[in-house]
Amino acid sequence: MIIALSGLLRAGVMAFVTGLLLTAVAIVVAISVHEASHALAANRLGDDTAKGLGRLSLNPMRHLDPLGAVMLLVAGFGWGKPVPGDARRLRIGFKSGMALVSAAGPVSNFIVAGALGALIRSGVLAWHPPGYAIPFAQKTLPWMLSDVVGYIITFNIILGVFNLIPIPPLDGFKVALGVLPSSLAYPAARLEQYGAMVLISIVAFDMFFRAGILSSILDPGLSLATNVLVGKPFL
Repeated sequence: MIIALSGLLRAGVMAFVTGLLLTAVAIVVAISVHEASHALAANRLGDDTAKGLGRLSLNPMRHLDPLGAVMLLVAGFGWGKPVPGDARRLRIGFKSGMALVSAAGPVSNFIVAGALGALIRSGVLAWHPPGYAIPFAQKTLPWMLSDVVGYIITFNIILGVFNLIPIPPLDGFKVALGVLPSSLAYPAARLEQYGAMVLISIVAFDMFFRAGILSSILDPGLSLATNVLVGKPFL
């Protein structure tokens, strides 16, 4: 009995460690792609500020924000270091330029998820979102690859959908400003100074009171994105 319990405990610890490692890898990939894509879009549109600061790179050390990475690890949503830029240098104008640069991050996450999702749609790999993790020693190579790909897809979709929420400082806010007519966009832009406080308040309220505000916003988008990009249900 003691031996059996010891084996179960060891298996549980290994499953936890495996899941944690897979989550960390997925977060690094998702954030690096997201932030580098902001820098790439800005550079293509004429603003090389981020490029000059080394942000046009997939090196995760240039993009990871410690708090944002921890939040993504423990809460399922987070962020990277904001990519600096000078909107006045964008060739297509401030409003449209910032919308495109902002949209580039989430779009890149969806592209990664879709590209890897093709492996699942084609039957090359099975769909293993977070929750399948058991010790790698007990798995075949295809099963292990399915785990890694499943986590990367999941966290790219989470980061992409979360950042499209139109609350500053998330990308969705600047995308919304670019879509709105100037008569509405410029007054709305004044709300940016309050956005971080609003977002943090929602997160805190959800964590302490389990209100489910964010999940009610995110869940439909996560389900839709996963069905479209992977052809499978989310989690």
